[in-house]
Parts: sequence; structure tokens; C-alpha cells
Amino acid sequence: MATEKWYPMSSANGDRQPVKLSLPLKYQQELFQELREKDELVILARGLGLLRLLTNLLHAYDAAGNNLILLVGADERENGWIGEALAEHAAISMSPKARGLNVVNTDAMSVGTREKMYALGGIFSVTSRILVVDLLTGLLNPEIITGVVALHADRIVATSLEAFILRIYRQRNKVGFLKALSDNPEPFTTGFAPLSTMMRNLFLKNVSIWPRFQVCVAQSLEGKKRAEVIELEVAMSDSMRDIQNAIMECVEVSIGELKKANSGLEMEEWNLDSALHKQFDVVIRRQLDPVWHRVSWKTKQIVNDLSVLRGMLHTLLTYDAVSFNRHLDTILAAHSPPPGSTRQTQSPWLFLDAAQTIFTTAKRRVYSGNSSKDGAEDAESLRPVLEEQPKWAILAEVLEEIDRDLYFNPILRDDSNGTILIMCTDTAQCRQLREYLQIMHVHLKRDEDYGEEGEHDASAAFMMRKKLRDYLKWKKEFAKISVALFKENQAALDSATATRGPPNQSLRGKAPTNKRRRVRGGGNTGTGSSRASNGSILASEDRPMEVATLMSEIQPTEEEAAQKEDVVADPLDDMEDYFQLYDMQDLVVVHAYDGDMDEHVLEEVKPRYIIMYEPDTSFVRRVEVYRSSHNDRNVRVYFLYYGGSVEEQRYLSSVRREKDAFTRLIKEKSTMSVVMTLDAHGVEDPQEAFLRTINTRIAGGGRLAATAEPPRVVVDVREFGSSLPSLLHGRSMVIVPCMLTVGDYILSPNICIERKSIKDLISSFKDGRLYNQTETMFQYYKSPMLLIEFDQNKSFTLEPFADLSGSLASVSANNASSDLQSKLVLLTLAFPKLRIIWSSSPYQTAEIFESLKTQEPEPDPIHAVNVGLDGGQRAEDQTFNRVPQDMLRVVPGVTSKNIKNLIIEIGSLKEVANASVDELEPAVGKESGRQIHRFFNKNVLDDD
Repeated sequence: MATEKWYPMSSANGDRQPVKLSLPLKYQQELFQELREKDELVILARGLGLLRLLTNLLHAYDAAGNNLILLVGADERENGWIGEALAEHAAISMSPKARGLNVVNTDAMSVGTREKMYALGGIFSVTSRILVVDLLTGLLNPEIITGVVALHADRIVATSLEAFILRIYRQRNKVGFLKALSDNPEPFTTGFAPLSTMMRNLFLKNVSIWPRFQVCVAQSLEGKKRAEVIELEVAMSDSMRDIQNAIMECVEVSIGELKKANSGLEMEEWNLDSALHKQFDVVIRRQLDPVWHRVSWKTKQIVNDLSVLRGMLHTLLTYDAVSFNRHLDTILAAHSPPPGSTRQTQSPWLFLDAAQTIFTTAKRRVYSGNSSKDGAEDAESLRPVLEEQPKWAILAEVLEEIDRDLYFNPILRDDSNGTILIMCTDTAQCRQLREYLQIMHVHLKRDEDYGEEGEHDASAAFMMRKKLRDYLKWKKEFAKISVALFKENQAALDSATATRGPPNQSLRGKAPTNKRRRVRGGGNTGTGSSRASNGSILASEDRPMEVATLMSEIQPTEEEAAQKEDVVADPLDDMEDYFQLYDMQDLVVVHAYDGDMDEHVLEEVKPRYIIMYEPDTSFVRRVEVYRSSHNDRNVRVYFLYYGGSVEEQRYLSSVRREKDAFTRLIKEKSTMSVVMTLDAHGVEDPQEAFLRTINTRIAGGGRLAATAEPPRVVVDVREFGSSLPSLLHGRSMVIVPCMLTVGDYILSPNICIERKSIKDLISSFKDGRLYNQTETMFQYYKSPMLLIEFDQNKSFTLEPFADLSGSLASVSANNASSDLQSKLVLLTLAFPKLRIIWSSSPYQTAEIFESLKTQEPEPDPIHAVNVGLDGGQRAEDQTFNRVPQDMLRVVPGVTSKNIKNLIIEIGSLKEVANASVDELEPAVGKESGRQIHRFFNKNVLDDD
């Protein structure tokens, strides 16, 4: 059993009492002691049990009682796992004061309920958006908080809500603790002095780094209780290796084209090794975002193609041959040249010889045939190939070995269940393995239909023949859809090019045989895809004779038909016959990697045998921690990987990246100096605090007036999803959260600002909401303004929002940016006194707000809340059921004036949707009622 130790913990009133914790390993105990004694940032290697450490720490404070602890940064799934763990800890230790985890999220929870919960104390996991409002409004006094624990500290950047919360807490709390945890070291190593910058965001001065190669961790995991690991290198088939090499060539050429077209950017990480990392395309897009409106179409296309090519590398190793070929069919159809296209409008990688190799070899893995004189397939010679995945046979051999081991060692001498746990990448892989395991022991006749090599080959052939039948049926339906889309696109092109003469000849169909382009180095490709006259690969449309021939070749045999019902029998058809508890000794569990939740799976299943169908760095460590934590459980691990594949390279690359990240962190820690304006307890120097509150306004005659009152901004509570309130608070402005009916930011009694991101601006113009909001602002404020705010790291222009894929779509919609500008012009014509503020980032917006407030009086929050409310309305009514109200506001015909009448008269959103025009008319009027009824009852297939 896991080692349990007793630790003395102090409550808020100073009482000390022993608490029983489950921390079996030495490094866990040392890390817990560190966290208990001082505030620090802990960076732990992935898989070493971050959530276990967190739950033990929270339980220690929970069992002490009279504490108010805030957990920041946990998602919904983690809250469930932590809540269960705290309940188990409380039951084991029998702590009378432990109350478990209280989750405060977006579910309906009134202000009064939250206030009472905070007053009672306990462990609270609060969503950041709710917590920052509660802290600013005084619903939760920061001074009564015992401490804050920040999870996923790597995500806490300067503009995040979590950093805003920690700043408020540290400014007003003198003695509370603050601890931050992370198991993702890479974000702490990007940029200039990243670790010290992150620690300033966290208001911490100490950092503790725990890599896998740390001495204490290595000693804990490399003792006598190590798991038995059997490493199995699986050789890829020749066709798989050819496809992988061809995809890698396409990726390498694409990266080279990106470098040539964007020479002014930092391209040190733009290489083939980095391309294997799962965030590679995201990193490239992030670097190009600031200049996205200036890059060429070719660059944009290559960035999108890199995601496709990297996805193909993954599916090659995880999909079976038929599913992979089907996947390529969809990719090729999406990238196939529409009518009238030229070479410049196609994905560049489709013109490479390597692309021809990909599609040709993928089809040969499914079926093949002799080439006719014109280079196409001879329908009469087509035959199914159905290449199976090499790992299937190895998996079957491993399961046979486990069966023999269980047969010769039937009595378990440990606490394991004898369960076989198979771990793989995703749920699609889980379904594939489950399907294979279901038919693995089906005994089939070994004839020419299945091969002569053995039972497992016959089982794989049984499954692959079924997949091929399903694929050919799908292919027939897919061809019908392609023909329909072709006719529609051709009609659109004819209409668009009527003034320019006859359209170009369609390139979707196959060219005449005497005009067929000969592929360089390809020769007669047999089952290869043909190319268009511009050199790009065409979507292969199988001839009816080919499909019919293959369908006749793979018709179900008598033995297959007899086995089918047994294989796919649905136990839900007769629940009484199948409803029973499984015996853990005979259970095979197929599970996808799921981060920290995998630790929970290991503890629940208690497997004796683990098969890692794909390598995963963090899961290897979880198995090490699991085995080292239990003296009475033996574990045997089978580690499968394709030798010389991107799968192996990606695994080795992830290990190397993590090691390099920890090395850089250790080096920066040794030379780091953290400069902070707060002392060790988060208390700001009084003199500096006074200087920061001086508001230098130009009064009459240019006289400088120093006031002790800091500037104040009234902010709508719905705006706390953005980073702007945090940046305003960082400029020493007092943020007053309110439920505003008019505007988003009130800077003074005269200035009201409606903030719009580009996405919100487009949707506001589409549904007419912006016109209503502007009209309302002019009714109550002298200087209404529209703020159009761009993202900080993206281009400061409207052009990127005109990016639409497909040339036909751009025929009618390529003027999206000019259309948006036209609507802005119409808005200013309708409201000539409206002022529009263009801001390139939230940082610039904060500067603009500060300058706008220079000569203005402070706003009145009570007046700002009452603006726009009817005479008998209360401000508190605005906080009731905000989500349905927000949904209702975007409905045509609903305005800020009639929404309350609509809610009071009708009752709910469902009743509004089902109401007739006569029922809506008393609440909103005849015209608005007609618009609302038309919106909810319009057929989605009707044209506008």
C-alpha cells in the first residue's frame, strides 16, 4: 500500500493538528514540505504527479479548518478529480473539519449565495471571470483569504485574468500565502528573461525546479521497485515508409518555401525536426500574424498545408490502410482545382512528385491492378491488397504472451487486478483496436481470401474486407456529391465569368488519353492519381467497372456472413442477459492518453500488464510513479513503436525539448534577479502608493492638481473576459464592475464607450445590434464613442478578415473588408457625432483611456447602472439569467428598451421562440413582434 504520513498543519486561528496525507515517494514529501513552508513557483516534469501533490496540499489546509483557500486555473474536469480526491482524503483521515471542494462556476448562483459561502470558508475553485468581479465589488474581501493556489502557472501571462486576480490579492492581503504550480516547462523558456517575467506576474520570488533527472526524483523512481519494461520496435511496411518519406519531403519543401518568402522573420525553429512538434503550425502562424495582411497568398496556403501534411503523418501510423486512403480522398477533394483555376491558386505541395507517391502508394495498399495501355487501371485485373497495420500482429503476439503468463502463473502474488490496459493516442485509435480485438480470436478458414500465414492475418483480413466494402459504398455516394458540387460550381463560374468570355475548360474530369501529362520519374503509375494540365493531382474518380469489380471480389463469404452477427452483437438489445459486473482478472481496457487523468485510471484499474500502443513521455513517468508508490503491485509494460518513424522521432524530440527547457530554467534561476515593487508580503511602499494615486489634471489656468483619489472607470461585468480591465487596473485606475445597460466603459459623466473586437464588430453589423447600441448611447451621454480594438499580436488592418478559402467563394465575397468599411461609413453618416477609436491592442487602449480621462470628472457608478433602465426597474434585475438575455438581445426586433417587457410578459426564451405575432405585440409592438416571429420561424433553407 502507499505510504501515509502525518504532518502537523496550522489553521487560521493558530491551532496545530496532525493531518494524514498520501505521499509515498521521497521527492513528493520534500516538495510538500517546501510548499508548506514558503511561497514559491513549482515547475514539475510532466507525469510526476502534479495533481496528487495539489490535492494533498489542499487537504492539509482543508483538514485544519477555519481557512479560506482559493484555487485558480483549474478546469471543470480537474475540479471533478480534485473534489473526489479531497473527499477520499477526508474519509480516510476522518477529519471532522474537512469540507471538500466548493466549485463556483458559470452555473446559476446568486450573489448572496456566493457571499454566504465565502463567509463560511473552505476550499473554493472559482472561475477567473467570477472571482475578479467578486474581488473588485467587495463581495469577497481579499484580506480574509488564507491563501491562493494557482494551477497551470505557465498560462498566467501579464494580460490574463489570473494575473489580475493575483495583483488584487497581493495588493490588499498582507499575510496570505500564494503558491503556483505547473508541469509544462517550455513556456517558461521563450522570450527574454521569461522565468523572471513570469514570476513578476505571479508576485513570487522563489522558484523550485523538479525535472526527471533531479537527484531526489531519480532515486525515488529508479529503486528496486521499477516496472518491468519490454521494448518492441515494430518495422513499418515498405509502402508506409515510402509514404512517410514522401510526406516529409513535402513538409521540407513547404518550410523551404516559407523561409524564402519571409526572410525577415526569426526562423531558427523552422526546420524538419521542429515540424514534428504538435505546436509547430501554431508557432508559425503566431509569428506571421502581425504581418498576415502583407504576406502572399502562397505563404498563407503553405501555412494551412503544413497542418494538413502533419495530420497525414499521424493518420498514416494510426489509421488502417482503407481508412487512410479514404482520408486522402477527402483531402484531395478539398484541394482539387475548381473550374477555371490556374497553377497559382493550388496548394504547392500537390505539384510535387512526392505528392504523386503519397496517393499512388496509399491506393496500392488497398487494391492494385495491371496498367492498361492508357496508363489507367485495368478493371478486370483489380484485386484487393488490404495491407494490415504491422502493430496488429505484434499486439496479438503480446496478448498471447500475457495469456501464457496468466496460464502458468494463475495465482496473483500481488495486489494488481491482472487487468490488461492498452493505451493509445486518441478515441479513433481506441475504436480501431477494439474492433480488431473483437475479431482476433474468430477462427476462419485459411484460403486464398485470407492468406496462409496464420490466424491473426485471417482475422485482420476479415476486418479489412469489411472496411473495403464500406469504403466502396462511401465512394459511390461521395462521387454523387462531387458531381453535384461540380455542377453548382460550374454554374457559379459561368455566371461570374460571363463578361470575360467563355470559362476555362473544367479540370475536374480526366483529360483525353493522348493529352495525359507524363509524371516525371513516375512512368506508368498503374493505380496512381492522374494530374491536371497545370500539373496538380486530380481527385481520382473510380470508374463504375472498377467499383463493381472490387465489390464482386470482396463479397461476404459464407463464413463471414455466419460470423457477422456474433462479432457485432449489441448487448443493449437485451440488457438483462448482459448486465453484469466484469471480472477484473479477464478485462482488457483500451484507453486514450488523457493527461493527469491517466493517474486516476492506473489507480482504479490496477493493471498488471500495460501495453503502450504509442509512446507517450508523460505516461511513462506516471507508470514509474505508480509502480514506485506501491510495494505490492507488479507491473509489466510493453512499449510499442515504429522504428525509424516520425512517431519515434516525436517521442525522442519531446524528451529532448523538456530536458533542454529544464536546463535553461536552471541556468536562468542561477543568474536571475526579480525586481518587484511589493515586499515579501505583497505590501506596496506607502510613499510609492501615494505617488501612484496622484492624478495630474490640467485645471483652470494650467494649474496641476494633485488629488489622493485615483481615477475611476465603470466597467460592464461582461467585459471581464478581455484583458483591458486588468491593464486599466495596472495603470492605477479603480475598476468598478457593474451591470450596464448602455455602453461597456464609462470614463466620465459625459464619455461612454462601446468596445468591439473585429469579430464582434462584424456580427454587430450583421444583426443590426450596433445601430441600436449607438442610438441608446446618444440618448444618455454627450460624447459616445465606438472603440474598435485589434489583437495585440495580429495585423492592424481589416484585410485579413477578407480571407476566404476557395476562388468561387471569393467571387461574391472577396470584398469583406471593403464591405465592413462601407458599413462603418453608413454608421458615421447615421450618427455624425459618433467618435470612432482605432486601437491596435489593449495596451494602447489603456493609454487612450488614460488620456481621455485627463480633464474629465469621475463617473458615478450608480448613475451609470440606472442609465437605460425603466422607471420601475431595479439594477439588481440585470443580473438575473444573463445568458438567455444576451441570446435574446441579438434577435432582430429586440432592443434595450423592449427586452424587459418581453421577458416580463412572455417569461422565458423558449416561450418567446414559440409565441405568435399576436402574443408578442402587447410586449414589443407590432413591427418588432413580426421581426421576432419571423426570426424564430424562418426556414433555414430559405434565402434572405
